[in-house]
Amino acid sequence: MEQHYDAIVIGAGVIGSSVAYHLARFGAGRVLVLDRTQIGAGTTSQSSGILRTHYSVIENVELARRSWHIFEDFDNYLGDEEAASGLVKCGYLIAAPEGPRLEPLRSALAGQQAKGIPLQYLSPQEAAERLPIARFDDAALIGWEPEAGFADAYLVATSFARAARRLGAKIIEGVEVEQLLLDNGKVAGVQTSQGRYTSNLVISTQNIWARDIERWTGIPTPVAAERHSVLALEAGPDAHYSFQMPVYKDLGSQGMLYFRSYGGKQMLVSEGIVGETLPEPDNEQGDIPLDYIVEVAEQVAARFPRYDSAGVASSWTGVYDVTPDWNPVLGRLGDVPGLVVGYGFSGHGFKLSPGIGRVLAQEALGQATDVPLTPYSLERFRAGGRLLTGKYGLGAVS
Repeated sequence: MEQHYDAIVIGAGVIGSSVAYHLARFGAGRVLVLDRTQIGAGTTSQSSGILRTHYSVIENVELARRSWHIFEDFDNYLGDEEAASGLVKCGYLIAAPEGPRLEPLRSALAGQQAKGIPLQYLSPQEAAERLPIARFDDAALIGWEPEAGFADAYLVATSFARAARRLGAKIIEGVEVEQLLLDNGKVAGVQTSQGRYTSNLVISTQNIWARDIERWTGIPTPVAAERHSVLALEAGPDAHYSFQMPVYKDLGSQGMLYFRSYGGKQMLVSEGIVGETLPEPDNEQGDIPLDYIVEVAEQVAARFPRYDSAGVASSWTGVYDVTPDWNPVLGRLGDVPGLVVGYGFSGHGFKLSPGIGRVLAQEALGQATDVPLTPYSLERFRAGGRLLTGKYGLGAVS
């Protein structure tokens, strides 16, 4: 027997769970969430978890600022004293040497300040006081964002999902959405591996599987799956990367590396450049070549001299849903009334998930959105559109 809902969300990662919670919070009625595996078990579980408001695309700064305020007061925001984000507020350092990334950094920092975000400019000596295991002697400009850090994406997703359920949303795991149902060109529901669910409103948060939208509707969906590798390195006791030490973005390294504490003593490190494009969506663990590990390790040792003989404690791969300008597509697809999408987060999804969940729910319900969604429209990829390309180049902090 068909079941009818007021809204159906496809995907229960951190974005879909946030959308579901906000739909329920804003009075959407009967909300159904469908996920092919389990809550937060897809690309969400592979996130490095870094939280910052630093972006060279100003639209992202505002979304990140609003999201940070929610992360900072997460349990109160959800009305659940047991809700957890795993937030570690350690601050965020970003530095550039003389060269092509210096002026883009200066411009991005000015954009943050214009938004009223707490921000300081540090000398190399002041930066070294905060991150004494690193060297900053080549830094021409260093930004310090004290209201930043990292958190646990899986905890956030499951907390959003639990809060959504408490407000009446239904979440079904292990169900595959096979087809978007249309009636005279308008959304009518979804056909799944477990039957048909009807609704005049569907919100797709399918991440690397967003190309299903093109298969279902014929609307070009410019998103690709791109694999990135993450290493956890461990050196001697004098090189422990403690929770008190800040996240660090090194625009002076070849791979524009980012670093954070992992487990209180290890270093989590990954590149901020374009990764390996996959022919088909696949978030299974991939191989990490030894040559890649050596290349990253050399860059790490150049910035963190005490890590010149560090060992790899663990490693994993994560997959981004990447658009041509490395920024998401958000909002209604005008050609299909009743369809709202959020895809192409290109590694930013977790950082922005509270704000994205709010604006997609607002858009779906016909409410005014916290931030304008026009810049994130699919239309920007058509002739004459304004792309949201970051100033540091593709694959970096957009």
